[in-house]
Amino acid sequence: MRNRTRIVEAARAALAESHVVRLNEIAKRAGVGQGTLYRNFPNREALLAEVYRRDVEELVAAGSALLVEHEPVEALHHWLDRVIDYAAIKRGVLAALEPVAWQNDLVDHGHNPVEGALAHLLDAGKAAGSLRTDVDADGVLLLIACLGRLERDEWEAKARPLMNVILDGLRRQDASMARPGAGRRVGR
Repeated sequence: MRNRTRIVEAARAALAESHVVRLNEIAKRAGVGQGTLYRNFPNREALLAEVYRRDVEELVAAGSALLVEHEPVEALHHWLDRVIDYAAIKRGVLAALEPVAWQNDLVDHGHNPVEGALAHLLDAGKAAGSLRTDVDADGVLLLIACLGRLERDEWEAKARPLMNVILDGLRRQDASMARPGAGRRVGR
């Protein structure tokens, strides 16, 4: 089990750098032989699918955990930060697996639990009165999906600022902020 975890973590790190993942490189990073890698993952697709599944599970579990530690908007902010990290990996996995992903239902495995975790965070914010009530998880996921249009070399510079725009758009505005011109930042 320990080797399997090390292999998945090595694959995750490699995917964060490039969508081109070579199994011999993964074995070296994990500090295991190729035989050990193939005993745990019979092929590249099985390894990449496991990286994807684990990332989805971690992202989904983070939603409830963050709500225990933070107010709803702050929890959502931390969760969206994780989405940025997750999406960098997911893009790599889906790029590498695209023809297989549709056959393996990886996309469905990821979408429904992620949508549920996001809905839980949004519902908490709505109940607290800090998030808009006219937006649902499906709509927010559509906005987040637009980040997938960013090129790999743009990701670091643009993904988080754009995600902050999404978060700002989800915040409930009080009456004073809703007036035209109110809330403008000085010097802008």
